[in-house]
Amino acid sequence: MKNHLIKITLLSSLVSSLVYGGGYRIPETSVNAVALSGANVANPTGADSSYYNPANMAFLEDSQALDVNLMYIGLDGTKFEGSGMQAGDNIKAKSENFIVPSLNYMSKKYENIRYGFSLVVPGGLTKRWDESPAVDKAKEFSLTVIELNPTVSYAVNNKLALAFGLRALYSEGIVKSSSTASRDLEGNSWDFGYNLALAYKPTDDLDIALTYRSNVDLTEEGNAKLYIGNAKVYDGGASVEVPLPATFDLAIAYTLPTKTTLEFVYERAFWSTYKNLDFNYEDTIPLAIQPSMDGAISKDWEDTNIYRFGITQKLEKYTLMAGIVYDETPVPDAKVSYELPDSDSVSVSIGGRYKMDKDLDLGMSVLYSIRDDRDVSNDEIQGTFSDSNIILVAFGAGYKF
Repeated sequence: MKNHLIKITLLSSLVSSLVYGGGYRIPETSVNAVALSGANVANPTGADSSYYNPANMAFLEDSQALDVNLMYIGLDGTKFEGSGMQAGDNIKAKSENFIVPSLNYMSKKYENIRYGFSLVVPGGLTKRWDESPAVDKAKEFSLTVIELNPTVSYAVNNKLALAFGLRALYSEGIVKSSSTASRDLEGNSWDFGYNLALAYKPTDDLDIALTYRSNVDLTEEGNAKLYIGNAKVYDGGASVEVPLPATFDLAIAYTLPTKTTLEFVYERAFWSTYKNLDFNYEDTIPLAIQPSMDGAISKDWEDTNIYRFGITQKLEKYTLMAGIVYDETPVPDAKVSYELPDSDSVSVSIGGRYKMDKDLDLGMSVLYSIRDDRDVSNDEIQGTFSDSNIILVAFGAGYKF
């Protein structure tokens, strides 16, 4: 559970930067999404429509489609340079590397109905420090999240379609700290939510979309071990509940006569639901460590805006794509911590697909996220976090049958 706790913290930390700038939320899970910096909501053209805008499945070619992707995620080792009372605290987190798979399926049409299914990794994070003072609270924060998302679309007419989906999220987390009082937590949970989508085509060249993903409270439960020095003082159940906030997207795409599609997406993440992080233990923990290991930790995160722009150029056998996204951090200055030294970010991306034959195509894309340096002066930290950039490299194949 404690691990779950850490996981939740990590999760929310990551989600803070919706683009993955924060490390947890990974909106870009397919080749096309990576290539377009997530600006593939109004005009998704492959099976990943089942995840990014299931309503749009109603307007795509009437055949079954499968999209399989493998993505590499590389996180730079964040640097911290202390100032003021922390002058001389110059430390660096470990760099991290991950391989993340995803799968999207889209059925053929059954009159006005069409089904979809997605298996994705919408979030995950590992932040590890080996040196004080970071190791005292964030020796390791690890989070893994897997989402199963079945969806169904309904074509109201040839211009309007609606969709509904169920979200099943499985998460695992680990939290370790090493100080006078230390902890070793592990936990997991299954949690559920839903998503809604609308696709509207007022003309053949214009696409408008609205999508909504519900808030999901991650109810982590597991085991926690607490120590004072080398002496174990607690070994038992623990739990914590943290929100994975709701998100809303408004997207508009326009296709020129040159088969060039321009898409803009405005995204709102409702992070203000994250008020505090509260650890709960099945049994009473020793009074001596209650101040540091128990009680609600104030978070008070803020709602954020994300702005995405993508461009797609279709050629005879090639589809070329590029994108840019600006992502705000939800973490206010007073709440920045070593487990999530989050900041605003700008990401740029490029990619393409090659049509092998009428049924099979292959794709590759790259996204580089540049996170701002962040000067922090709060009750816990005085200094500057830097070099927290992220790279995504995605490979995929699409098949129609």
